[in-house]
Amino acid sequence: MLSRLFRTPLTWIALTVLAAGSAFGLYWFQPWKLLTDAEVSERLTTVATPASSPAPTGSAAPASPDAGAATLVSSGDFISHEHDTSGSARIVRTADGRHRLELVGLNTSNGPDLRVWLTDQPVIEGRDGWHVFDDGRWVELGRLKGNRGDQGYAIPDDVKLTDLTSVSIWCKRFSVSFGAATLG
Repeated sequence: MLSRLFRTPLTWIALTVLAAGSAFGLYWFQPWKLLTDAEVSERLTTVATPASSPAPTGSAAPASPDAGAATLVSSGDFISHEHDTSGSARIVRTADGRHRLELVGLNTSNGPDLRVWLTDQPVIEGRDGWHVFDDGRWVELGRLKGNRGDQGYAIPDDVKLTDLTSVSIWCKRFSVSFGAATLG
């Protein structure tokens, strides 16, 4: 009976469609990433302790009297969206005047096609906040280097930081935020 079943063209067509669908599903969802972690331990910028409050985002004056030191421009803590996410994000002005986004103690799920975005959208808790970040202006700083640990991303010189008030760990494949932080 079984040998006769495998001799029919309909059986082979069904098996081919099932195999192709399974291969595509594995590629698209990459379920093994939920079971693996990519840990990063990059050296973060040493930030001078400001004499007063941090300089407003995008301003040229450092917050510290020591002009040769790196300064904190803005920072915030991550909240969870699609996946549990914790840690903090900060924008640092380095001693040479460039800006960097640093993720400190990031802890989120691994996933397919994760990116780091600076956006102009507000961080909203709950399901309402999962999909807002591609609605406005955003700048992609690169692929997420790892779902755990400390990591930094150069912010291009032509990016105006005054309107970019949040950072999102964005899953580009599914258009959803894993977690986000308001930069204030």
